[in-house]
Parts: sequence; C-alpha cells; structure tokens
Amino acid sequence: MHYRTLGRTGVQVSTLALGAMNFGAIGRTTQDEATAIVGTALDAGINLIDTADAYSLGESEEMVGRAIAGRRDDVVLATKAHLPMGEGPNQRGSSRRWLVTELEASLRRLGVDHVDLYQIHRWDPTTSDEETLSALTDLRRAGKIRYFGSSTYPAHRIVEAQWAAREHHLGRFATEQPPYSILQRGIEAHVLPVTERYGLGVLVWSPLASGWLSGAVRAGREIATHRSGFMPERFDPAVAANRARMDAVEQLAKIADGAGLTLIQLALGFATAHPGVTSAIIGPRTAEHLTSQLAAADTALTADVLDAIDAVVAPGVDLAPHENHDTPPALLDPALRRR
Repeated sequence: MHYRTLGRTGVQVSTLALGAMNFGAIGRTTQDEATAIVGTALDAGINLIDTADAYSLGESEEMVGRAIAGRRDDVVLATKAHLPMGEGPNQRGSSRRWLVTELEASLRRLGVDHVDLYQIHRWDPTTSDEETLSALTDLRRAGKIRYFGSSTYPAHRIVEAQWAAREHHLGRFATEQPPYSILQRGIEAHVLPVTERYGLGVLVWSPLASGWLSGAVRAGREIATHRSGFMPERFDPAVAANRARMDAVEQLAKIADGAGLTLIQLALGFATAHPGVTSAIIGPRTAEHLTSQLAAADTALTADVLDAIDAVVAPGVDLAPHENHDTPPALLDPALRRR
C-alpha cells in the first residue's frame, strides 16, 4: 500500500480508502461481513475509512463504529452530513443548527469522541458558506472534528468557499470528494485544477463507476440483480449513455488484458494516477470484492496504457454527465428560473 499527504494537513492516507456505503441496508452487508472487511482492509494497509450519516440512515456509521472498536487509533475516520435524515425540514442541509446536531448523532453511532474528517455531502444553495464554515470551525475548536471538507461541489463553489474562509477568517475546506473514473472524467476539466490550486486533498468516489468497471458488467452478460434493483436506470441498455459505457468497457477490457491487468486494476490504477488525486474510495460489499480491489494497491499504469485509455474516453469527458450530482439547482427546479 502507498500513502500520500491529505492536502496540506500533513496526515498520511492510503491511496485506496475503504468506503462504507454498502454496509447495512443499501448493500445488504451484515455486521460480521463489515467487521471482516474492515479488518482485512486495515491489515492490508488501508487507513482511511469513509462513511456518511445518510448511508442506510445511520446504519453504516453504527457498523463502522463496531468494526473499528479497539483499532480507532489505526483509522483516519471520515463521515459526512447534509443529506436528509428524516422528514423534518431541518433534518438536512448545512446550517449550523443541523451540523451541530447531526455531528453529535454521528459520534454516538460511531462510538467515538471525534472524527478526523467531517464532510459536507453536497453543496447547499440555501446556506451561506460563512454559516457552514463558521459551524465547522467551531466544531474543530471543540475537538469534535480534526479537519473538514466538501463532497461533489462544483468547481466554482469550491473556489467561493475558499474565498469565504479567507474573508471571514474561518477554517477552510481541506478536502474535496468528487466522483471520478475512466468513464466519468469531467472533474479533470474544472474541479481538479481548482483543488490542486488550493492544495486540497481529493478522495474520489465511484472509481469503478458503480460497477461498470468491476468486470461484472460486460456485453451479453446478465447484470446482477442487486445492481439493477438499486439504480436500474444506470444499467438500462435503452439509455444512450449506458450503450456508450458498454462500448467503452469492452475496449477497456482489451487494454487491461494487453497490460496483464484485471479491469479493476486498470480502473483503480487510472484513478490514482492523476497527480491531483490523493485516494480512491473503494466500496466492497463482500470480502471477495475487497480482495479483488486490494490487488490494485500497487498498480502503476504505464504511459502507453494511459494513452490507450485516453483514446477510449478523452480527458475531461463524462459518458454519463447526468450522473454528476452537481447540476445547478436552477436547472432542476423550474421555480428557481421562472418569475
């Protein structure tokens, strides 16, 4: 396992991080399975574990907490807030009121007295940067978080948050967590240049493109029911973007074979090859998934392999741009663009 500095924090984190979204109801991963996955990951040298309050409505945090019991000091522990955690209008978002309340709930679920990295899961257009950063700065001063970051922010919002921190003399986001894979390269055009400019650590999620690059999704092969049941539109062949992805996967599989790599190794090696990326977050549902992904820990792609990938999906291109989760709210809600 290799390690890189998390932005300008001085903290060393593994180039593969363990994501816990599949722990619990979402991935149907049991506590025993989760504990085994965490143990194997830590033994392999992974030291960053990423979860969120919204993953199975807190169940993931609870399972992570039990899994790291006795090994807390070995873990750089990250979680997130912002997504809805109930029906109430204030049980979500990035206000001081909610972040203070929800961090306490996350600490209880995790069974810890602090988290190392607290992330805002999505940009909240209803809350000012000053409000959010002020709350996070106070939580850090109280010793309940060590650092804080953003997740899936558009590039211009990353910049504005940095400016707000400077203008109001507040702590700044130290990290960003964007989606990134061979099939979704849009952050290369805008987000990564910005994070590099401001020295942010970058923890990329979905480096296997929700399973498209796992080797399990191939032309002429039936797609596993857990994938089609969770987000069936992501694998529906009637969707043009999915046909483009399938064509790309078949070409990438040939590149991987020619390089003596699995498709997983190719995908994870690609994600960590970019100089602006700190770690790639893997999200195994089973011990077998973890083993296949750990095989990429030492993968270093050669220039000719990277060039071949560029020929399949050009730099800065998203094959499914509608899945970026950073569309401006005014494009989604007519009330925000009409008088």
